[in-house]
Amino acid sequence: MDIKVYHTLHEDAVMIRETVFMKEQGFHDEFDETDRSAAHLVLYIDGLPAATCRFFSSQSQGEYIVGRIAVRKEYRGHRLGSRILSAAESEIRKAGGGKVLLHAQQQARPFYEKQGYCAYGEQDFDEGCPHIWMRKELPQDQIKL
Repeated sequence: MDIKVYHTLHEDAVMIRETVFMKEQGFHDEFDETDRSAAHLVLYIDGLPAATCRFFSSQSQGEYIVGRIAVRKEYRGHRLGSRILSAAESEIRKAGGGKVLLHAQQQARPFYEKQGYCAYGEQDFDEGCPHIWMRKELPQDQIKL
């Protein structure tokens, strides 16, 4: 397993997001302006792209937003979502971030709660799919290298 951080939207991240979000889940507005400024992580298994996510600084000091977390179907059930999220949190800590926000699909809420995220606010909809905002404080003394 290898995780690479890209500062541009890498073709492997595009492929994973198209497969998971557009083909499997039916989203249409998958790519946006944020992709130009976000950091993109891609997790590889035996050199093949298996999972991805992105993160970017929010408008508040020390606060980052993680999103577009996706694992290709054939790699699910192996804790790769947890691993790529943990890697993003580590990168955020290195950048001086102390808080992470994410806009989770309601069906994925239990996954994020297991990772230490707490829901806040009201449910909303993204392309008809129910979502909830979640947050997590990152202790600065636990930087993972």
